Amino acid sequence: MEKKIELYPRIFLIKKKFKKNEHWHYFEVPDVAILIPLINAKFLIVSQKREAINRINFEFPCGWIDRKERPEKSAARELLEETGYKSLIVPKKLIKFYEEPGRMNSKAHCFFSKKLIKIKNPEKGIKIHLLTKNEIINLIRKNKFNNGTHIAAFYKYLSLNNANNSQNSKN
Repeated sequence: MEKKIELYPRIFLIKKKFKKNEHWHYFEVPDVAILIPLINAKFLIVSQKREAINRINFEFPCGWIDRKERPEKSAARELLEETGYKSLIVPKKLIKFYEEPGRMNSKAHCFFSKKLIKIKNPEKGIKIHLLTKNEIINLIRKNKFNNGTHIAAFYKYLSLNNANNSQNSKN
């Protein structure tokens, strides 16, 4: 038997019978779309205060996928809303995975785009930065870029980019 408690629109606490006298609790939340934007070999990063950790965090543009919205469309929408940059192409898929399967049922849909144009200012409360790969790795080491899903997407992008570069050098 399962009990579903709505905590906030689209956020539920699920209480599910697990064993004879035990229950498992998890959150049902919307999937997220993450976009890794690149401009002239630099990554477009956002920084903003994250209340749950009470500090400024660096990450890629990201947000919930609206009902009936395609993940790649959501990624492009979040890029525009947060940074003021528009992707001129449909973002390319990197990977999809469960964010925290022990406590949530949501997936992260990760994309990248290299064709961007600035059309407006960033969202209020968000600062944008153009950083190199090594600068992001330094932020990760310093626990300033510390969203696990964003780190996974970043390293997936790097692994694919390194594989493509290796393949091109062999040809």
